[in-house]
Amino acid sequence: MTIATSTFSCNIHVLTNPKELGELAASDVAKELRALLAVQPKVRMIFAAAPSQSEMLHALASETNIEWSRVDAFHMDEYVGLPLGAKQRFGEWLKREFFDHVPLGGVHLIEPGDGPEFVAKEYAALLAESPIDIVCLGIGMNGHIAFNDPPADFEEPNDVRVVELEQMSRVQQVEEGLFPTLEDVPKFAVTLSIPRLLRARKLFCCVPGALKTAAVTRAFTGPIDTSSPASILREHTGCTLYLDVQSAAGLLKKD
Repeated sequence: MTIATSTFSCNIHVLTNPKELGELAASDVAKELRALLAVQPKVRMIFAAAPSQSEMLHALASETNIEWSRVDAFHMDEYVGLPLGAKQRFGEWLKREFFDHVPLGGVHLIEPGDGPEFVAKEYAALLAESPIDIVCLGIGMNGHIAFNDPPADFEEPNDVRVVELEQMSRVQQVEEGLFPTLEDVPKFAVTLSIPRLLRARKLFCCVPGALKTAAVTRAFTGPIDTSSPASILREHTGCTLYLDVQSAAGLLKKD
């Protein structure tokens, strides 16, 4: 398929449906994992938690010849205020979808508890112990990456921080069936910053579905701007973007 976009570094694949998108992304992530494990003792990965990642995670769990015991997993954001074990917590979601299905060497969850600011500093220190090799992420309806809502800070000095969520980010959680009403969605979260995510060597970004069409179109045809946080992905030379025909609708040339 032909993509109509401005010049940027990020590679783009457009697939027919979310299943094909997830399978290709998982295959590419698995290849990168095998290559890294062949030359270094461990791989450190960060994962997004969202329905947009499900197909990729399921396919990745089925990939063979990966020594998962040498892979350490982190995640990129977590709500403040949800009780331990709540099914909507991103750590719990990732355990159900992926972490409990592969024998990972380590799983490091964000647990905000009653001291989210302190937890943010602790998690930042944990991430800083060694380079991050791979990030598996998505793009939100308002263009957020992790919970960096617009206007995002592309030069945020803190690697992990506490943020107040924009209403559209909270609406997305209801639209995707994760909470029954907007009032049920927490207003605060702990999130990795954009500079922290961009320091990873490789980014694999899965963005299926019509809910993301406007955000993808703006991020990859408009200016690189803090009002569209995902637009910064265009500057990362190790980023690969996986779309389906719905999310890519605004990028496809009409031949």
